[in-house]
Amino acid sequence: MSGHHISSAKFLWGVGITLFMLTILTVAVTWIHIPSPWNVVVAIAIAVVKALIVSAFFMNLYWESKFNVLLFVMSAAFFLLMIGITLLDTLYRNDPIPSF
Repeated sequence: MSGHHISSAKFLWGVGITLFMLTILTVAVTWIHIPSPWNVVVAIAIAVVKALIVSAFFMNLYWESKFNVLLFVMSAAFFLLMIGITLLDTLYRNDPIPSF
């Protein structure tokens, strides 16, 4: 899309309030009894949604060309690939010195 997009103050306040509500929901997940690994999964899922909202509306990726969105998605995929490769290395190591 050519030109610049100017968001209205009402729209930006709505996005800000949505992010604030999602932050409250993230804190509420810590108080609700969810089994051990799933509470972290739910909190990270909410954090990912918040990151997508910030990147889409505050960074204006929603109104950018598809090439810029593709660059953002590919950089996120590359980051996850590097984290995955690192975890494959560190999670399956043998202890160099056995415990006593």
